[in-house]
Formats: sequence, structure tokens, C-alpha cells
Amino acid sequence: MSDLLRLATAGSVDDGKSTLVGRLLYDTKSVLADQIDAVTRASVDKGLATPDLSLLVDGLRAEREQGITIDVAYRYFATPTRSFVLADTPGHVQYTRNTVSGASTAQLVILLVDARKGVIEQTRRHAAVLALLGVPKLVLAVNKIDLVDDPAAVFAEISSEFNSLTSTLGWATEDVTEIPVSALHGDNIASRSSNTPYYDGPSLIEHLESVPVDADSAGRHSIGLRFPVQYVIRPRTADYPDYRGYAGQVAAGTVARGDEVVVLPSGIRTTVERIDTADGELPLAQAGRSVTLVLADDVDISRGDTIASPVDVPEPLADFDATVCWLAEKPLRPGARLLLKHGTRTTQAIVGTLVERFDEQKLVAAPSPETLELNDIGRISIRVAEPLVADDYGVNRHTGSFLLIDPAGGNTLAAGLVGDVLSAVEVGDKV
Repeated sequence: MSDLLRLATAGSVDDGKSTLVGRLLYDTKSVLADQIDAVTRASVDKGLATPDLSLLVDGLRAEREQGITIDVAYRYFATPTRSFVLADTPGHVQYTRNTVSGASTAQLVILLVDARKGVIEQTRRHAAVLALLGVPKLVLAVNKIDLVDDPAAVFAEISSEFNSLTSTLGWATEDVTEIPVSALHGDNIASRSSNTPYYDGPSLIEHLESVPVDADSAGRHSIGLRFPVQYVIRPRTADYPDYRGYAGQVAAGTVARGDEVVVLPSGIRTTVERIDTADGELPLAQAGRSVTLVLADDVDISRGDTIASPVDVPEPLADFDATVCWLAEKPLRPGARLLLKHGTRTTQAIVGTLVERFDEQKLVAAPSPETLELNDIGRISIRVAEPLVADDYGVNRHTGSFLLIDPAGGNTLAAGLVGDVLSAVEVGDKV
């Protein structure tokens, strides 16, 4: 079990995400006393009898005044068992892109629904996006369970509908957990509540502390080393006149001293002489570790190249299909000339055909759309100027993901996944 869990929240507007996150921070004693005092005073000013914990996370004055959360915010909290990094995302439909951003590296996502509303259109949209992103574990927090007349029946009905949805989207039963909660009153957040006698599972924090998640959940299949070169280090000082190291983060696999490696896209082979860090040398580095590799041979390597294991060398891609979530107001059309950023490499790209657009409500695809609009998910063909050393997203989340960028303004236009990941979540006939 990892001692660090990366998680995210998702859900609809006014389902209580800010209150839930505030409750998590409060119950794990992850906020300072003066913050609690400020929230208490603000709550009294609003005429509330108890502290409004949502104010702990709605930090911007404008957000507090309007009562909305409009961006991804990263929160840090810990229990004696685990540390947590939480990406808190907004619920508005137009901010689905924030959910994509927050969940892209998450090992677990807490998806909220309002017990009075149940599984709605935005719930299904978020579940589909999370399935496409390959999020390993999912928690459905049925919030405001104290506000319905028959909480046991409502919880059972929502859980059944959600289980049907997630099984269709490809999650195994053991990877999805439903918990009835009241974020306002703290029911089933830090500890199990006597107000939900029909529920005999763990509280939310108990589940977060115990859920088994691999330290590197990016890999769905075991693959060899993938090390995108971020920077070439050449000090040329009196102490290091000939030093040449290649800095970056291990995106997949492991690397050890003496390992044979291949440099892509050139295909030159060499061996790893040393693995350097700021704290000294390492005998081995695993996925997620930032290191500097020193190679045995003087090889021509620059930023954007990839140092890989020679046993399962990926074929550099010049033309490929990909699934994208379009994040821009301006629609995507065939023939668009964009920049594509994959790992540490940025190259020019041309969008070919729009193969299909995914309907996340019916879980079917419409072939050959004319455009992809804001928040649309679709499969497209792409040609790049410089071949990419990429794996299928179904094999590895890190090495199979990319961004499409506006070459004029530098804005991110789409989050992309190499391969046809849509086929894993489509059901029924094409429409």
C-alpha cells in the first residue's frame, strides 16, 4: 500500500463538494486554528449556527461572495495512516475540462451526487470521462442523505443505478464503493454514523486510508522503462569538466545501474552508468522518481528524446488515432493545425478526420461528426511533424496522454489519449 494517495473530487453544482472537502480537512485536523476562527466568524455573519466548512476551500473572495467554486484547487491533508493530495474540481458543465485535469493523475476519484437528485446527466458525463481516463478506484458519495424521507431506499436505488453504469463503463465491482454521507453534519466522513443503520461499510476516511492502490497506478500493463528527457545537464566546471547527465522523471518501468537502454527516436543503444539525484547516487529508480541518468557512451540526446528499455521498444508514431476531450470554445474541425505536447516533446500536428463523437449519456458513438464542440469527447486521426515515442493509453496513462495546444495563443485546446479508448466504454450500436 502506498503512503500517498492522489485523489480528486467530481460532481454537479450544489451537491456539496466544497463542504465535503472542508469536512475532510477539518476532521483530519489539516487546517490552522486561525482559519477555523475566520470561517466561524464568516458563518456567524451569514446567520449560520454552525461553521460553513465550504469556506475552508472557497478561498477566493469572489467565490465566497458568489457561492461557487470555479477552478481546480489542490488540497493536502493527512491521517496517521496516509497522506493525501486532493484535486478539488468544480461541478459546472462548462468546467468539465477541470475534471479532466484534476482526475488525469488521480488514483481514486470521489464522485458526489445529491441524494435528492440521484444519478443525473452530469454524473453520467463525469463517470464516462473518469472511465476514459482510466481512474483505478471510484467512490460514490451520496451526499445530503439526511434530507430524504427514506434514506435506506434512496441509497439502495442510487447505488444500484450507479453500479449498473460503472460496470458498463468497465469498472470491476470491487473498484467501486458507495457511501451515504452528510458532509454538513459529518455523517460517515471521519467515522461511521449511527444515523445510517442501513449502511455497514467504512466511513469515507476509513476507506481512503485502506483502499489498496499501487504507488504507480499509471500503468495498466507492465512495460519497460520510459524516461522522457527533460533537460541535458552539462556544468562544464572545474569539478565537472566532462559531466553529461539527462534529467527527467521515470514515466514507466524502472531503471538500474548497468541496464541496457535504447535512445528514441534515434535507436542508439548504450548502458546506464549512474543514476544521480540531489541527495546522491541511486542503484535503482522507479516510476515517478525524478533523476539524472549518466550513460556509458557519449550519445547525441536532447530534450524530447526518450530513454527506454530495449525489450519492448515502442514504435515511434507519425500518424495515429487518438481520443480527445475538446476543451475550447472554438470547435475543432478537420485540417486544424495545432501543437501537440507529449511528455517533454512539443511538435506540430495536423488533425485529419473526425472519426466519431462519443455520447456519454447513451454510451454510443456518432460517426463522422463535422466538429467537436466544447466538452465533446471524440476519436480523431492526427499526423505529427516529429514522431512520438508513445504507448497506447490503455497500456500506460502517462506515456499515452498528450495535450493539443493553440499555436497562436498557447492555450490548451484538448486533452488527448493515444489509441481507441472509446471502444472500452461504448455499448450498443453506432448512432
